[in-house]
Amino acid sequence: MSVSEADILAAMSKVMDPELHVDLVKAGMVKDVRVTGDTVKLKIELTTPACPMKGKIQADSEAALKAVPGLKSFNIEWGAQVRSAGGAAPAGGLLPKVKNIILVGAGKGGVGKSTVALNLATALGQHGAKVGLLDADFYGPSVPLMTGLGDKKPVSPDGKSLDPLIAHGIKVMSIGFLVESDQALIWRGPMLHGALMQLVRDVNWGELDYLVLDLPPGTGDVALSLSQSIRAAGAVLVTTPQDVALADVVRAKQMFDKVHIPVLGIVENMSQFVCPNCSHVTPIFNHGGGRKAAEMFGIPFLGEVPLDLKVRESGDSGVPVVVGAKDSLEAKAFQEVARNVAGRVSAQSAKSIPLPVVQAR
Repeated sequence: MSVSEADILAAMSKVMDPELHVDLVKAGMVKDVRVTGDTVKLKIELTTPACPMKGKIQADSEAALKAVPGLKSFNIEWGAQVRSAGGAAPAGGLLPKVKNIILVGAGKGGVGKSTVALNLATALGQHGAKVGLLDADFYGPSVPLMTGLGDKKPVSPDGKSLDPLIAHGIKVMSIGFLVESDQALIWRGPMLHGALMQLVRDVNWGELDYLVLDLPPGTGDVALSLSQSIRAAGAVLVTTPQDVALADVVRAKQMFDKVHIPVLGIVENMSQFVCPNCSHVTPIFNHGGGRKAAEMFGIPFLGEVPLDLKVRESGDSGVPVVVGAKDSLEAKAFQEVARNVAGRVSAQSAKSIPLPVVQAR
């Protein structure tokens, strides 16, 4: 019995992407089908190199192909092409070459938001995505220290725009690179907004799959105006487990709802302390509050990151824990968060919901 391309496509149309809830053929993920007698070669192009469901998609695809009558052998090539959530950026819009902007926010400070943003961006880059990180926390820019870039300064090739710095495989920009480290920024809202828009608009980000924005804590002017000025794939909310932190998550969620930016999910940071000597687990700040909040809002729980000395040390040394301690529980937790965030962004891209954009001036 001869095998045709139609037979292969019919089989692959029964394989569903668990994140997109659509079959691989309809999603345009099956490419380059080449049938030679009783063998076939094809390519499956995932919607992100950090796909959290690759294992299931692979198992389901192999099972579907094995069930094709007359097919003796098959070879699947794997690839990934990140898609834009919210459709292509309009001409003249901010960041037209950036496919997806991910906002990382929190209702209050002190929850490790910058640590999550840095390790999320770095982990996405480790999976093979093109990633940038913008430190938008003007009141406390910590990314220069946490990336190990310190007092390095970006250069301007044309006197009008800045080239981002590079650290751990990702592009990085922060107001901390442009002011003295001991200089306090005493700026009002409009000044902050203008400076932030310059870092967004006048930095040569180039083509990126993901630009991670580390927002200032809270729901003040900067976070609100930034949220309204760019097209974002969605927001990641960071919290610690205790009730007082979760109350602030409610306010952050309400802010993003008001500006029509989808919340991709919640990360519970400093989840539990694991003793490095005996592995005893102590819920210093309680435990499970982030998951409970996610269930309350009906949004995904993206993962929990243990409280550990390595995370603090990595931030101070300028080497993210996903780079400096790849096999640690904390690094694996951040990797899981990155895969889950990438999956949620892919799901948003499938919806193709156009979001409001302010034109660059």
